Amino acid sequence: MGGGSRALSLSSLCATTLAAARAPAPFLAPAHRGLLPLRLAAAMSSSSSSPAPAASGDAAAPAPAPSNAIDFLTLCYRLKTTKRAGWVKRGVQAPESVADHMYRMGVMALVAADLPGVNRDRCVKMAIVHDIAEAIVGDITPSDNVPKEEKSRMEKEALDHMCELLGGGPRAQEIRELWMEYENNASLEAKVVKDFDKIEMILQALEYEKEQGRDLEEFFQSTAGKFQTDIGKAWAAEIASRRKPK
Repeated sequence: MGGGSRALSLSSLCATTLAAARAPAPFLAPAHRGLLPLRLAAAMSSSSSSPAPAASGDAAAPAPAPSNAIDFLTLCYRLKTTKRAGWVKRGVQAPESVADHMYRMGVMALVAADLPGVNRDRCVKMAIVHDIAEAIVGDITPSDNVPKEEKSRMEKEALDHMCELLGGGPRAQEIRELWMEYENNASLEAKVVKDFDKIEMILQALEYEKEQGRDLEEFFQSTAGKFQTDIGKAWAAEIASRRKPK
């Protein structure tokens, strides 16, 4: 994952990969080094800029064309097959996928108590798109030593291409806005969902500890003191109370 390779645009890397049938972009996670769909390559190579924001009154705009929707959903399939890298690196058996992680976060938002000033529906939507760019870049973890700014740039570029693949318009714009809001921790909803991201991880760690007899203390330590909301703190305390004393 050298800096020179990452400096190339995602568009150039993916389009070149498809056109020449060469090895995929070096910054893609190993589990994702397959060829991208042809329509994605065309979308990536056609323009290096992001789609323009949807016009006002776009609630009445048409939904994505069937071909765009299916191409987008086909790419999202990678979220179901991409294993969460932290578990893989610790040798966890049958580790969860990125889609597994996002799904339970969505359920968390659905079942959580009403919170003052927090839009539950927006939390559910944010939970199911917050890691969507990993369909292209893979699950980059701190141990990969990719600078935070570079990781964000890579994911933002991947997200833009996914929105192009969807055909732009209000649906793509909503996905982009939700992702950016989460990435920037820019709202109460983003803070809640970021806490759910950590909660889902430590709950999964607890389950792997019980099922596989592992000590995954490092995952609990990595989230300690980092919860931003009362619900995050309360749920984290409940999970911690269910661990066996060391």
